[in-house]
Amino acid sequence: MTAKPRIVITRRLPPAVETRAEALFEIERNPTDTVLTSEQVLERAERHRADALLICLSERLDAGVIARLPASLRMISTYSVGTNHIDLAAARARGITVGYTPDATTNATADVAMLLLLAACRRAQEHQATLRSGAWGAWNAWDTLGTDPEGKVLGLVGFGRIGRAVARRARGFGLSIAYHQRHRLSPDLEDGAVFHPTLESLFRASRIVSLHTPSTPETIGQINRDSLSWLPDSAILINTARGDQVVDDHLIEGLRQGRLAAAGLDVFAGEPAFDRRYLDLPNAYLLPHIGTSTVETRDRMGFDALANLEDFFAGRPPRWKVV
Repeated sequence: MTAKPRIVITRRLPPAVETRAEALFEIERNPTDTVLTSEQVLERAERHRADALLICLSERLDAGVIARLPASLRMISTYSVGTNHIDLAAARARGITVGYTPDATTNATADVAMLLLLAACRRAQEHQATLRSGAWGAWNAWDTLGTDPEGKVLGLVGFGRIGRAVARRARGFGLSIAYHQRHRLSPDLEDGAVFHPTLESLFRASRIVSLHTPSTPETIGQINRDSLSWLPDSAILINTARGDQVVDDHLIEGLRQGRLAAAGLDVFAGEPAFDRRYLDLPNAYLLPHIGTSTVETRDRMGFDALANLEDFFAGRPPRWKVV
């Protein structure tokens, strides 16, 4: 009988995923779920003569780490849609295949974008604070009013899987859809969305902006004082993409000055650390990166990460291959 491939899994995964992993592979787990250092990842991969790693966003595999991986290791499967924690060029140079889980995260992340968008439009946090503090008083017709999403233009920065899923949801609330990315999509994928060739053009046309681009040298810091100045007064910014795309100083400045009505953030630069000045802003809607935090999504991510490994060791191209 052919021996099962040896897989080092760097973090605890949902029970159903770990059960399937044990059926398919010889598994080395991390039962304490502590974040492993690069040296610990290398030590485990060497000690267990690993054929592959199944990692998470918490493990950073830079060129130096990848160069030191044991010769036995032929694949890395990441439990994420993001891949900026892996030096893909270094993996390619070593002949290591990399897989990811792009399809699994789409709907749950789009739901969180809409959760933040609707909460920001209706000023839900401020109203909840009034209720919880006991300050809810007599009704009036003018205080702490939100804005209807219907009739507004939602500008999507990035119109891939998640951006298009947000657009489908947003149309149900009467929002018009516009988008910007490097290349215009075909009419069937646009589904009536208006393409803007520049970020400035999109921002000037949008009352609400939602970010759905990966973290790249071009997108890091793209939300800054200049780009925020292109937005109309009382605009709303939503970020469920990556925190390093926002210059915190500039966004906080816009929120404090009232130039922006609100921001909804599920991601932060350097998370789990984040700029704690946001906590003092009633118009900052904050979540601790829960975009994929549903039972169904986390299971699907794990099954997809395992499917990449299963394909590879069966001699098939992994279905979600990066390199």
